[in-house]
Amino acid sequence: MSIFEASEQAYAAFGSLFRILIQDQDFNQKLEHANLDVRLIHTKPDCVLYIAPGLVAEGDEAPEEAAIQIKMSCDTAHKLWCGELLMPAALATGRVRIKGKVAKVLELVPILQPAFDRYSDIAAEHGITS
Repeated sequence: MSIFEASEQAYAAFGSLFRILIQDQDFNQKLEHANLDVRLIHTKPDCVLYIAPGLVAEGDEAPEEAAIQIKMSCDTAHKLWCGELLMPAALATGRVRIKGKVAKVLELVPILQPAFDRYSDIAAEHGITS
């Protein structure tokens, strides 16, 4: 059984996470300096987010192209952001698939650190538990 009951719940949790981060000037500056935009494609249930400096777009509003595209289930994303699953293991087992230049992906990982710090509280606020 999925941790997420519906797409709306996934959009609420993941959307909140990135809307909070995008308000952080340091986060934005790092994205802009690295010339990064990211398309997150979540499945089971479906949830698509696009993150760029100063912008979070959801669903049909999310551009199709981005420097990095990351695809995973919502449950996998939840476990990653909670720190219950490490990215190398998720990549090795095929639970996470990434498209984009390796150098860009390596630049993205430290930029996303604040997401790991904040996600558990955001998930709890939206009634999402492991």
